[in-house]
Amino acid sequence: MILDDYQKRVDQLFEQVKTTQRENIIAAGKMITDTLQNGGNIYLSEICHSIQNDLIDRGGGPFFYRPFQYKLEVKSDARQRDRSDMDLDMEGLGAYVLKASTIRPGDVLFVGSVSGRTKHVVDLAYEAKKMGIKVIAMSSMSYAQSVGPVHSSGKKLYEIVDLTLDNCAPAAEAMLDVEGVEAKFAAASGLASSFILWSVTAVVIEEMQKRGMDPLLLKSTNYPGGPDYNDGLARPRYWKQGY
Repeated sequence: MILDDYQKRVDQLFEQVKTTQRENIIAAGKMITDTLQNGGNIYLSEICHSIQNDLIDRGGGPFFYRPFQYKLEVKSDARQRDRSDMDLDMEGLGAYVLKASTIRPGDVLFVGSVSGRTKHVVDLAYEAKKMGIKVIAMSSMSYAQSVGPVHSSGKKLYEIVDLTLDNCAPAAEAMLDVEGVEAKFAAASGLASSFILWSVTAVVIEEMQKRGMDPLLLKSTNYPGGPDYNDGLARPRYWKQGY
């Protein structure tokens, strides 16, 4: 059955992450803990089609993961014309959004691009590094090393950031060949990225305990006592001390 093939492949994916990414996962957890201890913030930008939301404001997770999102809204309601003769490249927008945010040098910013060359992601990481921000990337090294760069720096994501967490997705993302179907089936990056982010968080919790930092976690808002705990203790403490 395709079901059995899929589940076997997922087991292999997780095993690959565990055996190849342990050192980087520990390094990322320590980087986050160092940043929190020094009064910094931890930001999660979009990772693998919004996988970062599995950790933000979730029961069982810390409040210190905060979203980093931006949206440029332009209203120009007019007839459509050919604009192929114009330079419409948006590279450089990363510098603007970083300056418009609450981020500071020394903070940690997670970014994600499975291919490692998504232009606006590379641009954000590139500008963040120029500002002295610590950048951790979620990417597929197999994918990234099989494609060329598109950013004007001539670099891909893993060549810019402080640390890359390899989600071990195959090049072109999908994991399984299915007989009679041309394209491969089942994206790998989302599953692996969520697993990696929670693994990093496990390291952070343990590191905080070692350093005498109380790792306050959120409770489910739908469980009795959860909202009172979150709103009365967890959130106020975060806004006061950052974790």
